[in-house]
Amino acid sequence: MQRMKACSLDELPEGQCRVVQLGKRYITVARRGDNIHAVDDTCPHMGGSLGTGWLTAEGTVVCPWHGWEFRLEDGAGVWPSGIKLDTFETSVEDGVVYVHADDAAETAAD
Repeated sequence: MQRMKACSLDELPEGQCRVVQLGKRYITVARRGDNIHAVDDTCPHMGGSLGTGWLTAEGTVVCPWHGWEFRLEDGAGVWPSGIKLDTFETSVEDGVVYVHADDAAETAAD
């Protein structure tokens, strides 16, 4: 499994998300309390960037284009249900956020 630097912890304020590019893939990294989550950035509906959306108090990320909503913890669709995003393990070391993934350097289209 590859470990790739996503951003510094200071660049990811509490309750915020951002888009990072790891290889050819775009990933949304989000911070909720002491938890850092990483999910695929592309909304499966029409390709909106989830990292430009917003986080909810319930621990979901909302697509800014049409309001599709996904749980950060496991990528499961809340609205609509039955759809799932790829999720990635994360870690923080010395103030740096890392994403761990075997395929993060590849895109779904590859």
